Amino acid sequence: MKIIIAIDDTDNLESRGTGFRARELGLFLMQNGLANLISVTRHQLLFDRRIPYTSHNSSASLFCELTSSIKDVIDFSKEYLIREAADGSDAGLCVAEYEKINIDIINWGHKAKTEIITKNNAHELALKNEIYLEGFTGDKIGVIGSLAAVGLRKEGCDGRLLWIKNMRETTGIFKISDYKALIGIENISDKDGIFIPENENIFVSEWCRPIHKNNEITLIVEKEQNSSEYEWKCASKEYIKSISQ
Repeated sequence: MKIIIAIDDTDNLESRGTGFRARELGLFLMQNGLANLISVTRHQLLFDRRIPYTSHNSSASLFCELTSSIKDVIDFSKEYLIREAADGSDAGLCVAEYEKINIDIINWGHKAKTEIITKNNAHELALKNEIYLEGFTGDKIGVIGSLAAVGLRKEGCDGRLLWIKNMRETTGIFKISDYKALIGIENISDKDGIFIPENENIFVSEWCRPIHKNNEITLIVEKEQNSSEYEWKCASKEYIKSISQ
């Protein structure tokens, strides 16, 4: 069974961020035989001074395949957040079966990107749809963003990848087909959405972040003008951030 786990508001200005915590939680779930981590995605929510957040108001989702019970995953994730959430944080946790995440949850995710919404409404929506949602520290408003991340990840058209297998440790020059197979991504395209021929070469830098587009993992690249070894390189950090907010 596939599930989505999401966390939000786990950090303070001195601590490691929510993205790091999501990756670490996924690693621990695998090490303890509870789930196989498929990907971790960052989701940008509404950036508004009326909303309390640490730095960017982003949440993170973990897409996983269960290898134990969903209760075991929830219990383990709860213990992890209670232990690791930073002082002054408002941590929230949401865990949902992939097939049970419906359009109402997806719409909640979009609202969290454009509107100020409340934790009470988040709990009402989760209860109605039999989705686990709980806050642990501070004012517990992280439930808003964690529920939003579940919906946004299910839709598959939001955010940038923080982790997929081999992504963060892989750099160098690769044939397009080889890189897709190594990382496990569906598409590599230019900024206009044109897919790159499988036999051409790409240079992969240390900061390489695919995005979700049409529910597929897609790496955006740009033409390299100054190399005879490769035709393409990863799009710049600034560009990827601009299209994944």
